[in-house]
Amino acid sequence: MAGPSLRPHVHWAQRHRELYLRVELSDVQNPDIAITDNVLHFKAQGHGAKGDNIYEFQIEFLEPVEPKPVCRVTQRQLNITVQKKESNWWERLTKQEKRPLFLAPDFDRWLDESDAEMELREKEEEKINKMKIESRVPKDPFKHLKKGYLIMYNLVQFLGFSWIFVNMTVRLFILGKDSFYDTFHTIADMMYFCQTLAFMEIMNSLIGLVRSPLIPAVVQVFGRNFLLFVVLGSLEEMQSKPVVFFIFYFWSIIELFRYPYYMLSCISIEWKPLTWLRYTAWIPLYPLGALAEAVCIVQSIPIFSETGKFSLGLPNPLNVTIQFSVFLQIYLIALFLGLFVNFRHLYKQRKHHLGPKKRKMK
Repeated sequence: MAGPSLRPHVHWAQRHRELYLRVELSDVQNPDIAITDNVLHFKAQGHGAKGDNIYEFQIEFLEPVEPKPVCRVTQRQLNITVQKKESNWWERLTKQEKRPLFLAPDFDRWLDESDAEMELREKEEEKINKMKIESRVPKDPFKHLKKGYLIMYNLVQFLGFSWIFVNMTVRLFILGKDSFYDTFHTIADMMYFCQTLAFMEIMNSLIGLVRSPLIPAVVQVFGRNFLLFVVLGSLEEMQSKPVVFFIFYFWSIIELFRYPYYMLSCISIEWKPLTWLRYTAWIPLYPLGALAEAVCIVQSIPIFSETGKFSLGLPNPLNVTIQFSVFLQIYLIALFLGLFVNFRHLYKQRKHHLGPKKRKMK
C-alpha cells in the first residue's frame, strides 16, 4: 500500500490580476503542472524538506483563474504565475476556509489590498504618462512616402545588380574565358545606371533618411564611380582587360545581399540567413574587389602616362606638367585607406548584428 504523498512548502502572494506561488524545491525535474476545473495540480521530482523525492499538491482556487499557468524553474525553487479571470482582491487563496498546512504567505512579495491598489494606480499612471509623452512626439506626415521611396530604391538596385550578376554568370558558362574580354561593352550601360543611382545613398545619409554614416557611403560611391567613369570609361584600352570582369562580378555579388537586406529592414522584417550573409559576405569580397580595383589602376597608369590624358600643364615660366598617373599612384594609397574605413565600419555593424547578445542581469 502506497504511503501518503509528500507535499513541498508553498508560499503565495497576489495582485489584482495575478497569483504568485513559490514552491520550495531545488533541482526540480519533470514538473507536471496543470489547472483543471479551477484546481491546480502539481507533481515534480526535486529536493525538498523530505530530501530527494516526488512531491505533489493540489490547490482549489477561491475564484476562477485562467487554465494556463506560467512556470519558471530555478536551481533553488520553482515559481508559478496564475492569471485571475477577473481583476479583484481575494480574501484568501483557496476555496476551503482552513489554510492547508503546506501553504504560507510569501512575505517577500506580500502586499495588502491598499498597497496593491497603490501599485496598480502607479502602473496605470506610468502608462498614461508614457502615452502622453508619445503623443507629444510629432508624427512624420511623410513617413510612408519615405518608406516607399527606400523600398523602391533598394528594389531597383537589387534588380539591376541581379541582372549584371546573372548576365555575367551565364556568359561565363557559355563563353568561358572569352567572356572576360567584352564584359565592359556588354555590362557597362547597366553598371553606369546602378552606380549613378548609388549617389542617392549619399543624399539619403545627408538628409537623415537612413541611419548609415556618411563617410563609408562617400568612400564607396565615389571610389567605384571614379574607377567606372574616369578610368574605365575614358580608356578604351582598359575596357577589354579581364580585370573588368572581376571588378563588376565582385561589386554585383556583394549588392545581391546588401540591397535585399535594406529593403526588408524598411518593413521591419529580418531574415536571419540574409542578415548573416549581409554582414559576412563582405569579409572575402571587399578585399578581392579592392585587389581587382588596384590591379586596374596599376594597368591604367602606363596608358595615362603615354597618352597624357587628364594631365595638367602649368603655364610658363614653370612649364611643368602634372601627370594624371601621379594622381593615380596617390589614389592607390587612398584606395586601401578607404578599404580600412569600410572594414572598420562593417566590422562594428557585424559585431552589433551578429555578436553575442548581452544577458540581462537578474
